[in-house]
This record gives sequence, structure tokens and C-alpha cells, in this order.
Amino acid sequence: MLPKTFLKLTITFAFILNLAGVYGQDNSKDKQYKNVIRYNISNPLLFGFDRYVVLGYERVINDNQSISINVGRASLPKLVTINTDSFHLNKDTKNSGYNLSIDYRFYLQKENKYAAPHGIYIGPFYSYNHFDRDNSWTLNHENGNNELVTTNTKFDIQTFGFELGYQFVFWKRLTLDLVLVGPGVADYKLKTTIDQDLAADNKQQLQDAIEQLLTQKFPGMNYVFADKEFKADGTIGTWSVGYRYLIHVGFAF
Repeated sequence: MLPKTFLKLTITFAFILNLAGVYGQDNSKDKQYKNVIRYNISNPLLFGFDRYVVLGYERVINDNQSISINVGRASLPKLVTINTDSFHLNKDTKNSGYNLSIDYRFYLQKENKYAAPHGIYIGPFYSYNHFDRDNSWTLNHENGNNELVTTNTKFDIQTFGFELGYQFVFWKRLTLDLVLVGPGVADYKLKTTIDQDLAADNKQQLQDAIEQLLTQKFPGMNYVFADKEFKADGTIGTWSVGYRYLIHVGFAF
């Protein structure tokens, strides 16, 4: 779901940059650069700048259309310590993943004073996120003995949607790309593997703890996985609403 903080940030950006546009935007007669390289700054604010590094490239293919691709590292945010009746979370032993997305943009000629990639645009998008994490847990037995348990969690999200955005171009080269609205449908797949053989109640307790950690740190997952339970093979799969909201800074050439 769209975080309220980012919505406020977008409105603030749009207001300030609209005022600044008188001084910074290109004249319509100037050369229009057809390539943009950019950096995603919105998701790192959620997940951490060391955990989310995604770069993008946009290519204008005619006066009002472009295609873009984004790819890079994306890993789950740092988990908070959680304790259940039997388990204590120790640490991450592996935390990796990646993001891949592509969109096709139609810059609205009747609404834009400038040629692409400057102005308001709409278009379809596809996004794929893969997260892979290993965790170490301590299982406390009633007899006082402790057992080390390791889990592997894989989380995949595929989103298909339609976006509305605006890309500013300042001083001919500096770009600020705001994907303001990006509703869609998404396929969510969560799979947890436990290395040790556990009693059924302990296994269920551990799976519930992993789901709780994910929903606490990943925006919107408490809605997506509401009333969902792990299957016998340790998986949860569901289709639900998806959303895309991005802020990119870039360089036109």
C-alpha cells in the first residue's frame, strides 16, 4: 500500500519543483536528449540504502514514447528481534535479492509543453522482486536445552499494472522522475524451508513468526497475507492488489 509519508513527499516535491521550473527547465527549442540513466531513491528510504541499489535506463523511441528498464540489488529490511514461546531470533546469515522492472511510457502531447522524456506520462509496467534470506533461531526446550534452527525464506512478487507519472528536466540534464500512481495486480509467493525436523506445533509457531516479521517490515503485507496460512510444503501464495510508487533522480544524455 502507498505509505502516507511518500504521498506527502511527492506533493512537496511537485510544489517546490513547479516553482523552481521557471528557472530550471529547458526551453522547448533546446536539444532534447533521448537517454536517461537514473537511480531509485524511494525504495532505499524504506529498505535501507545498503540493501536497495537499483539503477535504470530510459530510451526515447519517438517524440512521445519511451521504454525503460530498471535492475539492481534488493534485499529485505533488517528484521527486529522477535521471541515466541519457544523461539528466539538470532541473526540473518544471508540476505540477498534483486529487482527487475520494465515500463512503456506514453508522454501526453496535448498536456506537455516539452518533448519526451519531459512531462506527464502514462503506461503499463511489469515489476519482479525476489528476496532470499537465511535466519538462525534458538529453540528453547522444556528440559532447558537449546537447539539451533536455521530457516530459508524466499519471497517473490510479480506485479502487472498501469502508472501515471511526471518527469522533470532541469538545466537540460538533471531529471527527477515521479511515478505518482501505479495500481496493479500482484502475485505473491512466500516459501519457508526449515532445516531441522520439528514437532508440528513448533513448526507452525516458527512459520507464524516468519510471517509476522515480514508483515511488520514490508509495507502492505499485513493486508496481502491477512487470513493466509502456510501449506504443508511451507508456502503461501496469493494474488492481491499491487502498487508502484517511485522517485528517481537521473542524468539525460
